[in-house]
Amino acid sequence: MSTVDNSAHALTSEETEQVRTRVRILIELTSRTNEYRRGLAAAARRLSPEEAAVLVDLEKHGMQVPQLHDVLCGGHVLVDNPELYEDWRHAKGARERISSHHKQIDKKTWPDIGMRGSVVREKLHGRTEQGTWVQLEKTPAAFGKKKLPSVDDLRHLVDYFTYKITRSNVGPWGLSRKTERRPMYLSPDVAMPQSVGPAIANSLSSSLRTLEEGDDVTSASTDLARMFPPPEREDPADELGRSMANGAGRGLFGNSNVWVSETTSGTAAAIRGRDRGRHGPESLLAEMGLS
Repeated sequence: MSTVDNSAHALTSEETEQVRTRVRILIELTSRTNEYRRGLAAAARRLSPEEAAVLVDLEKHGMQVPQLHDVLCGGHVLVDNPELYEDWRHAKGARERISSHHKQIDKKTWPDIGMRGSVVREKLHGRTEQGTWVQLEKTPAAFGKKKLPSVDDLRHLVDYFTYKITRSNVGPWGLSRKTERRPMYLSPDVAMPQSVGPAIANSLSSSLRTLEEGDDVTSASTDLARMFPPPEREDPADELGRSMANGAGRGLFGNSNVWVSETTSGTAAAIRGRDRGRHGPESLLAEMGLS
């Protein structure tokens, strides 16, 4: 296998340690609803700066906590950013690889690139017409680079037969149904700004103001609504279509299951129960100075 230029695209030791901690926590969260092969927690403690950079890049492009499970289990990921191909191509330990993915791409210009690590095991990525694809593999393979197959090549064949039978990719820590035919898509560039005519804009603003005025009197009592008015905006339509900073969309925890991991404090429950029994709604408002 030929080795490509290894100019550093990695995190500092301090940043890597922060990512290691975050990855361990995120793995623990996803483990509550999904299963991994054994050994992932120990591997996360050995996460390299280059591996950490890949996971951080995926998070920046919209990967959410539930999607992390598919990534670690070999899900095929498409990212709307061709620059990631070059960033990951020049990471320490990156090398050219042969794969059957995205055959329509000119592999002489954009060869597929592999990189090994304790968590990613074998990270494989390449170019698409519009961006970058990446997939984690349980076993690396190097068919065509040498005359005789290695043990890893034979294990890769076993993974391939597993894929043919289960129709799931075989990743380092499990199986994923996110295959090349049904990939995970991060940061799709489908939003196109489009201006509207004055008549439509005025009608939209008027409708939004009517909805806001209705919310002001139905979400709380009239007295409270007057005391806590919403922010005044010149045109409520200005906020439509705005996304969060850095293209984060709904955020890292955007599709996560929510649960309570600890019981309510006994002291807080006792105080709440005592106040509930001693005070009615009117007396509570009086204590708050709102009556």
